Amino acid sequence: MKQKKVHIMTFGCQMNVSDSEKILLMLHTVGYESVSTVADADMVIVNTCSVRAKAEDRVYGILLTMKGELKKNPDLLIGVGGCVAQQEGEKLLKKIPHLSFVFGTHNLHLLPQIVTQAESGKRLSETAFIDDSSRFDLFPDHGGISGITRTVTIMQGCDNYCSYCIVPYVRGREVSRKRSDILNEVAKAADAGVREVTLLGQNVNSYGRKGGYGTDFSRLIRDVAKVSGIKRIRFMTSHPKDMSDPLLDCFADVEKLCSHIHLPVQSGSDRILALMNRGYTRSEYMNRIERLKLIRPDILVTSDIIVGFPGETEDDFSQSLSLMKEVGYSDTYSFVYSPRPETKAASLPDETSKSEKSERLKRLMALQSSLTKGVQSRFVGSGVEVLVEGISKKEGQVFGRSSGNRTVNFAGSIDMIGSMQLPEIIKNLQNSLLGELKVK
Repeated sequence: MKQKKVHIMTFGCQMNVSDSEKILLMLHTVGYESVSTVADADMVIVNTCSVRAKAEDRVYGILLTMKGELKKNPDLLIGVGGCVAQQEGEKLLKKIPHLSFVFGTHNLHLLPQIVTQAESGKRLSETAFIDDSSRFDLFPDHGGISGITRTVTIMQGCDNYCSYCIVPYVRGREVSRKRSDILNEVAKAADAGVREVTLLGQNVNSYGRKGGYGTDFSRLIRDVAKVSGIKRIRFMTSHPKDMSDPLLDCFADVEKLCSHIHLPVQSGSDRILALMNRGYTRSEYMNRIERLKLIRPDILVTSDIIVGFPGETEDDFSQSLSLMKEVGYSDTYSFVYSPRPETKAASLPDETSKSEKSERLKRLMALQSSLTKGVQSRFVGSGVEVLVEGISKKEGQVFGRSSGNRTVNFAGSIDMIGSMQLPEIIKNLQNSLLGELKVK
C-alpha cells in the first residue's frame, strides 16, 4: 500500500506547534507520514492562529492559493485546524469551496475519522468543546520522541477574559492535565534523550485549579525537577496576576529552572490595564519583577506589549516605554491592537489613526532593539553555560541556548549535542551571541 503523505503548516503560538505534533501522531494511525512541501503531499493541513486579524487574513490567503495546487493534484485534501477553525467552523466550508474538512482546537483526536471520511469525498466540520481533562487522554503515546528540547502541555484554555483576547472563545475554559501523566511524559522524554522541557499552557500559573489532582504549578515544577536526565525547565505563558510567592520561591531553590521568564505586561498604563481587564497595576507587575530579580539576579525577562489599544493616549504609550526601560526586557513581542470578534475591546471607541499606531510601534521596536543590544553586550567577555541543541547553519558550528534564553553559536561538533558547554562570548550578533570554547 502506498504511503500517504501530509504537509502541516503551523501558525501562531507554541501551543499550536505542540498541537501540530499531536496532529501528526494522530495521522500516523491512518497511514500518513510528514513531508516538507505541498507538492509532495496527498493532504495539506493548515493549523491556524486568530489572535490578530493579520494572522487570520494570512490563513485565508494561503487557503485561496491552494486552488492552484488542486489544479496540479485534483485529489489533494485540504484541512484547517486551530483557532480560526474553532472560530469559524462550518462557515469556512462555505467560504472556501475547495476545503475538505475543518477541525477545532478540542477535536484533534477525531482526525483519523475525519480524514477517513474526507478521503471518501465527504466535507465536514468538527468543533465541539471538551471542557474536562479527558481531552488529554485522547492521544497516542509520543512514540519516536527525538531532539534535546521538548514542550509538554500541562493545561489548556483560559478563564481570564482579557478584553482584547479571543483565546477563551477558541481554546475554551482552563483545564489542567493530571500531574501523573505530565511526569510520565517528562520521564519518557528524558529516557529518549530530551534534556530540557518547556511546560506549556495558555496560563501555566493557574495550573491545578481545575484538574491537576491535588497539586499546583510550583509543586509541579519541583516534581519535574526530580526527573532524572532533565537538566533544564522552562515554562510559558504566565499571567502576572497569578505569579504567586510559591512560584517565585522556585526561582530561588530549583536550580534546573531557567533564568528566563516570559511575563506579558501588555501596557505600562494603569488606565489601559484596567480597560484590558488584566487584573493588576503597573506597581503590582513591577513588584513581581523586582522580587524575581532579587531572587535570581541574572534572570532575563521577555514580554508582550499591545500598541494602540482603544483609547490609548500618547501619555499611556509613554508609560509603556518607561516600563520597558525600568524592567530592561531582553525581548518584547509587540504589535498594533487588532479587534477580535466577541471581545469587549472590539466595541470600545478608537480615535487613534492607523498611522499614529504604526509610528508608536516603530518607536517601541527601536527602544527594544536598544535594550536587547544592551542585554546581549553584557555577556561579551564572560563564559555562558549553553545546552547544545544542534548544528548551526554556519559550517563547523553548533548552537544552543543559555539559561536566559539567548541563542549562542560556537565552533563545535555533532557529538556535543545534548551536553552542557561553557563558551566565552566574543561577539554580540544582535539576535544571537558568538562564543568560543577555550582550550583546556
